[in-house]
Amino acid sequence: MPRPPTGRRVVITGLGCVSPLGATADETWSSAIAGRSGVGAIQKFDTTDFAVEIAAQAPDEFEFGELAAKEVRRLDRFTLLALAAAHEAMQDAGLDLDDAESERSGVAIGSGIGGLQTLSNSLEVLKTSGPRRVSPFTIPMSICNMASGYVAIQHGLRGPNLCQAAACASGGHSIGESARAIERGDADVMFAGGSEAPITELAVAAFANMKALSTRNESPAAASRPFDTDRDGFVIGEGAAVLVLEDLERARARGANILAHVLGYGMTADAASVAQPTEDGEGAQRCMRDAIADAGLNPSDVDYLNAHATSTPQGDPSEVRAIRAVFGEHTQRLPVSATKSMTGHLLGAAGAVEALLCVRALQTGILPPTINLDKPDPECELDHVANKARETRIGVAISNSFGFGGTNAALVLGRTE
Repeated sequence: MPRPPTGRRVVITGLGCVSPLGATADETWSSAIAGRSGVGAIQKFDTTDFAVEIAAQAPDEFEFGELAAKEVRRLDRFTLLALAAAHEAMQDAGLDLDDAESERSGVAIGSGIGGLQTLSNSLEVLKTSGPRRVSPFTIPMSICNMASGYVAIQHGLRGPNLCQAAACASGGHSIGESARAIERGDADVMFAGGSEAPITELAVAAFANMKALSTRNESPAAASRPFDTDRDGFVIGEGAAVLVLEDLERARARGANILAHVLGYGMTADAASVAQPTEDGEGAQRCMRDAIADAGLNPSDVDYLNAHATSTPQGDPSEVRAIRAVFGEHTQRLPVSATKSMTGHLLGAAGAVEALLCVRALQTGILPPTINLDKPDPECELDHVANKARETRIGVAISNSFGFGGTNAALVLGRTE
């Protein structure tokens, strides 16, 4: 349900990203509007015995600020990715926080799985070498909130420190809850987003055995194909995105470059299935409606939608039915992108990366495409931004994120004047 106005407005003043499309936000955006796929053969382990041999891997070289080599070895990859995204976002926002301001600045970086590689490695040590050889850093390296914790430590952020562990909606929820923390007056600045590094033997095997992943091993770049008749599952991916959210008046007072407004946020649950959406997308419908109402808008005011659309047989049609139910006749005039066609599915980081892409679309008037949409599924008919970017000025964008357990998040973002 919509909430009463609080008087505080939230804006986005910084962006940072490491994704399968690049080591920075600029590289990610440039690759996205060029329609480049970030999917390829898995390089992280031997896939000989695996049904799935492809993934969307982020670069191994990225800038995460000053850390001693010894400290880096004590961090899981998902935390390092988050540090890199936060470091870039801090620089992009031009923030220089003093002691008083640091107490009003917080972090909320979500993750669906956390340090799965660390846990897998430690279990192997336990089995082969015994309990005394298990690293004492196993727990601090693997827990989901360590990305938020280390970002706070590195930048001296002493305000709220949170981790939304809401599966594939983690990044969306982190941004939405951070905006509400600012609206409530709990913080003036929040570093919000998501991070995930799930390309491990355990995760790939488990998702493959669920029949959730694409097995298009011979043509990886064509494997993620949301809304296409020939889609056969999602492509697992890794990466992180962090957005700097700030109270509007504070941002104006310091002369910040305001990139976009956070207008609305919705969150619901399907309460129906652990892994499958409902056929009519009822929970997604309510989520989008709540986010639009929270923004004080009507569905017809939305100019662009970045879909959750993972490229699964059940998930894509469910979301399309939800979009049609919410937007009605306006659906015909609502451009829709499914950028997971390029990034793969970054699980807990997906919503943050997609929110970042929405910000860039609002700034530039360029909508990133859904690639590999060669034979649109009749059940998924929409105004698809198919196969190449579209230039059109937009004022309001909505980003959907849905996750296992039936959790849903939707963000409404607006262009600056």
